Amino acid sequence: MSTMKIAILAAVLVGLAGLVACNDKDADEQQTSASQAAVGQQPVAQKPAEKPDADEGEEGEEGPAHPGAVPAEKPAPQQTSGKQFIYNFDSDSPGQLPAKFHTGKTGAGAQEKWVVTADSTAPSKPNVVTQTSMDQTDYRFPLLISDEGSFQDLDLSVKFKAVSGSIDRAAGLVFRLKDPNNYYIVRANALENNYRLYHVVNGRRSQFAGANLKVTSGEWHDLRVEVVGNKIACYYDGNKKIEATDDTFKDAGKVGLWTKADSVTAFDDLKVTAK
Repeated sequence: MSTMKIAILAAVLVGLAGLVACNDKDADEQQTSASQAAVGQQPVAQKPAEKPDADEGEEGEEGPAHPGAVPAEKPAPQQTSGKQFIYNFDSDSPGQLPAKFHTGKTGAGAQEKWVVTADSTAPSKPNVVTQTSMDQTDYRFPLLISDEGSFQDLDLSVKFKAVSGSIDRAAGLVFRLKDPNNYYIVRANALENNYRLYHVVNGRRSQFAGANLKVTSGEWHDLRVEVVGNKIACYYDGNKKIEATDDTFKDAGKVGLWTKADSVTAFDDLKVTAK
């Protein structure tokens, strides 16, 4: 009887040992599973944001804190509704500045150079006007300003061809210009494939509207802007791409053409109509 009790007790002890071992294994497996789950639940580091193109971060003001002085504009008569001027540059002499225009510049860098050139691809042959200076100063905006009138509400358009430029390859229309440091500008950029609307105040520009679109070099495109009161609508190749309101410049001002940095850009058929 004593031997039988010992055998039973031994069997019980062996069973208990096995049970403890199983429990330990289960606990280890649960701990391992929990650890794996915790690893799987760890947040994945976000991919760093891609660097925007040169003009993508321009919603804020940019430009020198103390811009250089610019010559005062000679007064030009404000045009009444329906009055229209068209400039195709075909009666101007190649190699010269077109008649009824003068040049200006916002920013730094070398002097701007606008000349009439012959272009066999011109929308209205034979001539276009081209900004030919290739100075690579980034904050440099050559202007070609019309002398004939000032406009408050208007319909302004031009055809342009982006020829070259490694810093920039841009073309723009300037309106309600007070002087080379104060105006509105809408411009297309063939290096960045975008269309942007800015106001320039005391030589510092701020973007307040824009659109991304394909701008091809070496081909003619249309820019157009309609302005009534504080409402501005901008078109690219006949399609409305930007609508905005802005009260920076409320009064009449001059109109003109614009490029940036080393952009070599040709323009033709500049047309402005007072509204």
